[in-house]
Amino acid sequence: MKGPTVWVRVEGKGSFLNSGSLKEFAREMLDRGYREFVVDLADCAMMDSTFMGTMASVALRLKELGHGHLHIVHCGNRSQELLSGLGLDQIFDIHGNGARAPECESLERSGKLQSPEVQKKAQAQTMLEAHEALCEAAPENLFRFKDVLDFLKQDLHHETSSK
Repeated sequence: MKGPTVWVRVEGKGSFLNSGSLKEFAREMLDRGYREFVVDLADCAMMDSTFMGTMASVALRLKELGHGHLHIVHCGNRSQELLSGLGLDQIFDIHGNGARAPECESLERSGKLQSPEVQKKAQAQTMLEAHEALCEAAPENLFRFKDVLDFLKQDLHHETSSK
């Protein structure tokens, strides 16, 4: 890894519930010029497709920018199977071990409180973008997630048109 590195340590579940925070944080770090990302899964109990898709969107953005990498460290067998099963081992550097993340403060959600409707729409948008990234990373994922994509698009369209 070259240059300053962004470390993300996943504690507990990597799911649609915290994918929006990861997306916002990664976008901010990319805007600040960071191009090396390490995601530490040592304390990660499980990951859902939205979380994996959010990581994929970061890796795809780095590829689009022409340099940088997303590294997965302390990736257990189950997580490795999940990531490889979605073809994400093609865009991530996955390691069973690696350096530990430096000690730092937890990132808590901050800022403005959003209405439940705004939160629901943002969550659906994050889920849609994550699943689209999974399909971009490995086209065969389109068959796996076609129904999810259709549902999320309809849900977002319904939310938008009912206002």
